[in-house]
Amino acid sequence: MPDIPSTLETARLVLRPFRLDDVDAVFAFATDPEWARFLLVPQPYERRHAEEFLAKQVLADPATDVSWAIEHKGTVIGGIDLRFHHDGRIGEIGYSIAREWWGQGMVTEAARAVINGAFESMSALARLRAWVDARNLASQRVMEKLGMTREGTLRGNAYVRGEAVDQVWFGLLRDEWRR
Repeated sequence: MPDIPSTLETARLVLRPFRLDDVDAVFAFATDPEWARFLLVPQPYERRHAEEFLAKQVLADPATDVSWAIEHKGTVIGGIDLRFHHDGRIGEIGYSIAREWWGQGMVTEAARAVINGAFESMSALARLRAWVDARNLASQRVMEKLGMTREGTLRGNAYVRGEAVDQVWFGLLRDEWRR
């Protein structure tokens, strides 16, 4: 079972478990079609989608899925999660943040805290991986800043609102993280 802390703090952010009362904040940023452009989320995004998302986060099995709300100055501005595979030896990270905060290093800061927390607290964790819609160049830059290596492109590997899209996969091995 993952032993990663449920709350992580950085210079500007608090990463904490999602709560059901985060619904207004999640709904506020998730209704932005530009925010959702590369994400596998329904569009238009309705309040019930935010409620369902939060219920899923609150009820998730922490042995396989750990998620955090990204909070800045008391407001939830995004989310980040880790899904574990193969008895916790491989983790898959995903994230999103409100468009208002794009380009300010918030996702990189949050992801670095999660990556460090995962590798520091889970001795069995050998690898972290992530994928991104190939059109999302900003998210690819985030992964590179995190020290992740571009490992390949899976063509037509996901469907975003009915359109087949390519996924670019990145990875970070424990030995690379140590460096």
